[in-house]
Amino acid sequence: NGAVPGERGKQDKSVKRGNWGNQIEFVLTSVGYAVGLGNVWRFPYLCYRNGGGAFMFPYFIMLVFCGIPLFFMELSFGQFASQGCLGVWRVSPMFKGVGYGMMVVSTYIGIYYNVVICIAFYYFFVSMTRVLPWTYCSNPWNTPDCAGVLDGNVSSRATLNITHLLNTTQKRTSPSEEYWRRYVLELSDDIGNLGEVRLPLLGCLGVSWVVVFLCLIKGVKSSGKVVYFTATFPYVVLTILFVRGITLEGAITGIMYYLTPQWDKILNAKVWGDAASQIFYSLGCAWGGLITMASYNKFHNNCYRDSIIISITNCATSVYAGFVIFSILGFMANHLGVDVSKVADHGPGLAFVAYPEALTLLPISPLWSILFFFMLILLGLGTQFCLLETLVTAIVDEVGNEWIIRRKTFVTLGVAVAGFLLGVPLTTQAGIYWLLLMDNYAASFSLVIISCIMCVAIMYIYGHRNYFKDIEMMLGFPPPLFFQICWRFISPAIIFFILIFTVIQYRPISYNEYVYPTWAISIGFLMALSSVICIPIYAIYKVCRSEGDTLLERLKNATKASKDWGPALAEHRSGRYAPAFSPSTESHLEVQPLQPEKGQIEAVAASPVQGSNGSAHSQDSRL
Repeated sequence: NGAVPGERGKQDKSVKRGNWGNQIEFVLTSVGYAVGLGNVWRFPYLCYRNGGGAFMFPYFIMLVFCGIPLFFMELSFGQFASQGCLGVWRVSPMFKGVGYGMMVVSTYIGIYYNVVICIAFYYFFVSMTRVLPWTYCSNPWNTPDCAGVLDGNVSSRATLNITHLLNTTQKRTSPSEEYWRRYVLELSDDIGNLGEVRLPLLGCLGVSWVVVFLCLIKGVKSSGKVVYFTATFPYVVLTILFVRGITLEGAITGIMYYLTPQWDKILNAKVWGDAASQIFYSLGCAWGGLITMASYNKFHNNCYRDSIIISITNCATSVYAGFVIFSILGFMANHLGVDVSKVADHGPGLAFVAYPEALTLLPISPLWSILFFFMLILLGLGTQFCLLETLVTAIVDEVGNEWIIRRKTFVTLGVAVAGFLLGVPLTTQAGIYWLLLMDNYAASFSLVIISCIMCVAIMYIYGHRNYFKDIEMMLGFPPPLFFQICWRFISPAIIFFILIFTVIQYRPISYNEYVYPTWAISIGFLMALSSVICIPIYAIYKVCRSEGDTLLERLKNATKASKDWGPALAEHRSGRYAPAFSPSTESHLEVQPLQPEKGQIEAVAASPVQGSNGSAHSQDSRL
């Protein structure tokens, strides 16, 4: 794996850009990237809402026909060219706007994702106490409506029955909800009323950005080591919480709610739409991260195998997390004497309200709380590493000179500082409104459009035969027939279906009872549009700059692959990519000296051929 058959002198490594230390690092990083907060706080709720076990059927069909093929396409695309989400578009320069769109999307997600991690950090720190602060209703921030499951001398069941009688006149609010809204967020009444910055959250945001920066300080060399812990430990925590959860009274009721199939729902288009959307967003397609991570692979790495392993791991984690969430929610519903549907929630409501409240019912609840929020932090960081690396790699590859490659750490620092400053408004009293606005609009239908255009550009503009030959050159075998059919017909059709479904199902965003004003929704649409608009703007610019007398000639020149498209290392450029030894084509290729520090001197001494390929000749003759 990673070796070039029959050519002992070739190392298949890129000194200029760097590579993963080994293949496990790449797989773990990609698993950490794909497995994020959505696996824990979105999938279990979707499954329960869309027919329990019956939802698994469309979910796995969408995984096979859309998820794995798109995942494989992005990995092979990045690995073949060894470039980030901008550099790969040498394949068809007119579509480079797709790469810029991916960068814009990754920027938006990177800003708000770290704010969610910072809130998890905050809960993690405040859980280090004997009694969790959201256990009782006796705190200064609580209201008369507050009714905790552990309050008072009456048994909790009796307390709750009284609360049920009062439900007709007033709504019970849990201490965890009041802690979240009135203490952690100090929530304002409107998205436009920012209020003051919540200093504890600002401090935690600083901590999370420092952690991300330190883990990426040496690019994939450092993050590749960190993922051994961040990608594996969440599974240890999930298993601990799972064992604790299924031993509780009422856990089986919760799990039955999660898994009992309602087969009548399978005929509902919304269920299929939710399944397709969840697969698409969960795997991180069209964010640019998959292309970036794969670009640090060795050229001959088997990314076909990797894509299947990572996609299935991601989906299995979602299903497993459902058991962890619903076993505890079932226990809580049993304790309160209510239906599971009354306590089920998703998104921040599940992570910071429903689940923390359920944890207060357990013995040594601070321990379970610390474990749960530590798991959320690690799940979030795995995705955040890749989002930041995507932006840094795109910038460094685009500039591409030695000066910026040597100063990549400073680029990382600059992006991290910018991300921190842009995240500050999300730590204000109206921050959660802005966070949900970005989550709903910045990375929704724009991702679907980007992915659809990428499929069309590679399969129909560059040409499916060319792309299949490229993969055969890289892996030693062409993509299986199933993937060829999916890439050309089925996956674009499913992506188009998701787009239509998203438009039909569109409802203006709201948060609990708060309905967003029109101007805020307009900002949301502008954010969504800002990533998609890159594609036509760059395409027009490229056509105008292309050679040709007629528009058709210009279009042809703008869409055909540039001369420096192909494998990054000269040793892999065979067949139609064989170099013509002209300065223009060689300037972008990297040739690998066996001993980089001696390469330059030996190149001059041993080879008449000047330029980046000289050192390769000297090492060949020496060997």
